[in-house]
Amino acid sequence: MKTLSGKTVVLAVTGSIAAVETVKLAHALRRRGATVQAVMTAAAAGIVHPDALTYATGRPAITRITGLVEHVLYCGEGGEADLLLIAPATANTIGKIACGIDDTPVTTFATTALGRGMPVVAVPAMHESMYRHPGVAENLRRLRSWGIDVVDPRIEEGKAKIADTDTIVLHAERAVLGRPLAGKRVLITSGACAEPLDDVRVLTTRSTGRMGRALALEAFRLGAEVTVVHAGSIPCVRNVRATTAAGMRSAVLSVCRDEGIDIYVS
Repeated sequence: MKTLSGKTVVLAVTGSIAAVETVKLAHALRRRGATVQAVMTAAAAGIVHPDALTYATGRPAITRITGLVEHVLYCGEGGEADLLLIAPATANTIGKIACGIDDTPVTTFATTALGRGMPVVAVPAMHESMYRHPGVAENLRRLRSWGIDVVDPRIEEGKAKIADTDTIVLHAERAVLGRPLAGKRVLITSGACAEPLDDVRVLTTRSTGRMGRALALEAFRLGAEVTVVHAGSIPCVRNVRATTAAGMRSAVLSVCRDEGIDIYVS
């Protein structure tokens, strides 16, 4: 699905070990139709060679600002880029952006993009103790208050690991598709229920939940707040677990009563 066809994404890479994931991320963005331009800090270039991202994007990676004023070319007024995607975003880079410090190619692009008011997505990656630092938490709150979409990391093995590629791409799509469903609350019931007959057997259906998943992800791309009542898990939306018809009914009524819904799909 070419959801990013005609869009230009600046992929800004900073010095986390998660930078090794950006080759795969660049490919994923391009598969959805995006033109991808990589920008790297010196620390990032010490982890992933710029040639790797040049190969992945099909365009020379930017490692320094030259007389071509690349930050203005892409992120300035009337610039070519539709989205600045900072992935991974280190605690250092997050702090610099939050304080208006501009001393690397990535922070220069960020300063320019924020001044223009274009979409910016930041994907933190660092050790968990760093992520929990009150200063880092405050900086992330500040970025969010400026309209930056911060993609939460996966907390595993004492680390705040970079979100998976599919999740990052979904946030990129949401950022550039205009958000026509912004402010709308969408509730979806999806997949099969399993009614217990005894301690071993259940009565169920062949429903796979694929339609509900597709609807939920599309609603997210279009800017909605999405809740899915089902037995599985879908990224980027609120998952409410229900395995029986009675449990699903109870969950749906609870959401409708306590939160209110604009669109309901069953």
